[in-house]
Amino acid sequence: MGELPLNINIQEPRWDQSTFLGRARHFFTVTDPRNLLLSGAQLEDSRNIIQNYRAGVVTPGLTEDQLWRAKYVYDSAFHPDTGEKVVLIGRMSAQVPMNMTITGCMLTFYRQLGTAYVSATTGAVATALGLKSLTKHLPSLVGRFVPFAAVAAANCINIPLMRQRELQVGIPVTDETGQRLGHSVTAAKQGIFQVVISRIGMAIPAMAIPPVIMDTLEKKDFLKRRPWLGGPLQVGLVGFCLVFATPLCCALFPQRSSIHVSRLEPELRAQIHEQNPSIEVVYYNKGL
Repeated sequence: MGELPLNINIQEPRWDQSTFLGRARHFFTVTDPRNLLLSGAQLEDSRNIIQNYRAGVVTPGLTEDQLWRAKYVYDSAFHPDTGEKVVLIGRMSAQVPMNMTITGCMLTFYRQLGTAYVSATTGAVATALGLKSLTKHLPSLVGRFVPFAAVAAANCINIPLMRQRELQVGIPVTDETGQRLGHSVTAAKQGIFQVVISRIGMAIPAMAIPPVIMDTLEKKDFLKRRPWLGGPLQVGLVGFCLVFATPLCCALFPQRSSIHVSRLEPELRAQIHEQNPSIEVVYYNKGL
């Protein structure tokens, strides 16, 4: 077998990002929690493979599958701009275990902690407090969904707040070749909306399915005799849901999303038509 060619584009994901299946395969790889178990030596090996390949040096015996594996390991642990190793809990592969722990605890202790977790945002607290008072006289299963409503409200508030600068000055929009054409607030609003929908979608399975299962199990003798199993079981159910919900909801919208020029701000629209009248669609990074 000959040496691996140098024309493989490892700057882009391996799979076609114009399809949901391609995006899902990409994010299943990016959010794989097993990447957290890799040793420092394994991470360094992957970094060396990628840096050498970008410099035009192919590691002897390297296959295309090994190259892509090294790329995703490298991307999972190192910052794309600085090249520095990202702290463990800040990596994409930590999304599932971190959210599993937080969400599982919220659902287990929802009466005590459901509102405390989202106390950083007034809207989320108001939602949780309001729903908690409304559900006092309803079945316990209904009360278990208060944390989900609070988390959904928190996402609707927190994400726009964290990206408020984009809502003021806009985000870069480019043509199909990646040439920057300007900044658009309209594109920023669309990207933020897509991220909010994705985040709420991630929470739905993890915060809707386990409460139903636990409400049933807690009425059975098995858990009545072993109440200490309730917490670990709920966290495990949440983790199982998140393993699938996280990559699938990240894949709902293309990372490189598009918007029609006619929907942009009048000034930017005129600027684009002046530069290239044939451009009808522009592209932007929606964020995560």
